[in-house]
Order: sequence, then C-alpha cells, then structure tokens
Amino acid sequence: MPRFSTFSIAACDLEAKTWGIAVASKFPAVGAAVPWVKAEIGAVATQSYVNTSYGPNGLEMMAEGLSAEKTLEKLLAGDEEREIRQVGLVDAQGQAVTFTGEKCHDWAGGLTGPGYAIQGNILTGADVIQKMESAFLETDGDLPARLYAALYAGDRAGGDKRGKQAAAIYVAKPKGGYGGFLDRWIDYRVDDHLDPVPRLGELLELHELYMGESPESERVALQGDILIDIQKIMANLGYYQPSIDGKYTETVAESLNSFLGNENFENRFNAKEGWLDQPVVDYLLKKFKI
Repeated sequence: MPRFSTFSIAACDLEAKTWGIAVASKFPAVGAAVPWVKAEIGAVATQSYVNTSYGPNGLEMMAEGLSAEKTLEKLLAGDEEREIRQVGLVDAQGQAVTFTGEKCHDWAGGLTGPGYAIQGNILTGADVIQKMESAFLETDGDLPARLYAALYAGDRAGGDKRGKQAAAIYVAKPKGGYGGFLDRWIDYRVDDHLDPVPRLGELLELHELYMGESPESERVALQGDILIDIQKIMANLGYYQPSIDGKYTETVAESLNSFLGNENFENRFNAKEGWLDQPVVDYLLKKFKI
C-alpha cells in the first residue's frame, strides 16, 4: 500500500468563518486524498498510509457535534491499523488535535495551537513543522494566505525528505464558491511537478487576479501609453485594427469588451468609464510581453 509521506496544516479563522488545509508530498495528486473540509464544521487532514474514510467520517462526526478530540478518538478506535496513520483535525470551535501513529516513518510528528494542527511524516526533521507554525502565526492576511505561507515555509525547510511532487490547498467558507452556491472557496492542486509548492502559490495569485477586486485607487485610466500597449496587444491578437494612438473611443471599448471577456477580466474593467484594474494591466503586459 503506498504511503503518503506528507506535511500538512489544517486550520480555521473563526472570525472569517473559514476552514482549510494546505498539504504537500512526494506523492502524486496528494490533494485528492488528504484534505477534507466543510465550512462551519471543520477540517480533516488524513495521511501516512492514508485512510480516506477519516475525511468524510470525521466531518460527519463533527457535524453531529463531536469535538475534534472526540472525533479523533472514534476514528482511531475503529481502525486496527491506526499506528500507521497520521491525521490532524480542527473543529467548528477552532479546537485542534493531531495524531501520529507509532509506526509512521521518521521523522514524523505534529503540533497544535488555537485553531491549527500541523503534522508530517518522512520529513527532513522536526524543524519542518516548527517553521510551518511560525509562518502561520506570523503571516498577515486571510486563511488561504496563511496556510500557503505555512506550507511554503515547511517546503523550504526541507519538507518530505524523499523529494517533491504534489501540493494542494482547500479552503471552505459559507457560500464561498463561485456564484455562492457551495462552500468550496479555494480548491487548487498541483498533482505532478518538480517544485509544486511555488507553483501552487502562482495558482493562488491567479485566483486573486481573476476573482478578486481592486480598490478604486488601483483603477487605471485607459489612455496614453498604457492604452497604446493594450492596443498593440489587441492588434497582435486580432481584436483591434484601427490606429494605435492611445485614444479611448467607442471602437476601442468594443475591442476591449471582446478581448477582456475572452481573458475572463470583464469584472475588472469598466467600458463606460474607461478604466481597468492595475493588477490586470500588469498581468496582460507580462503575459503578452509588452
């Protein structure tokens, strides 16, 4: 049976009503098995000869009102191979618990604090989870940012001593999914990569670029040199034919509607007022090498 030599953090932000897990491993598609999360219920990270039933069963128990500690007790009691398992849980109240079986391969262990459980096995050393804890506690921002900071710190500290292959982050909050229909807010996986954790960070940056909103101070007027650069991009891609002159006209607005709609940035552009969010401008200039 394959073993998930893995390091992970399960955590919550009670004020923001978010629960999540970040995980990395020298094992393909680690995000398909380790993280299990439900908004306002809790999070379960199950690893090391992973018993995937811990995920749905653990969430069901916590949904019924059991604490993370009591849920862990029940999960372990029903598993004859518990000594090869590793698991971390955080419940709806932010109580956290972690377990490392006696037969998990060195280095293996975990730690907890208010609202977080960190664990890993076949690591380069205990400093991996210690660095993860420090990064999580010292990083400002929302839960996804703090989870990623912890994962990145553990990865750079050595992580899985066998090497690198996959990473994932899953964060849930009420109505956090696209359109507000589900609680699945952040769900990104890098299933097979030479350096998966930095790549996961790039995907989180793209999420913010496409799904985020900029303050009014970051709105850029589409005129002059900035518009000339964007006109060049649109001309090269076949969206625009008239003069490249930096003048915002109805024809330019129509071309931008088509171009930015195709790039999925229509929500960060105002055709009537003629502005575009600065992060999108920066991204387009970099992507199309202007």
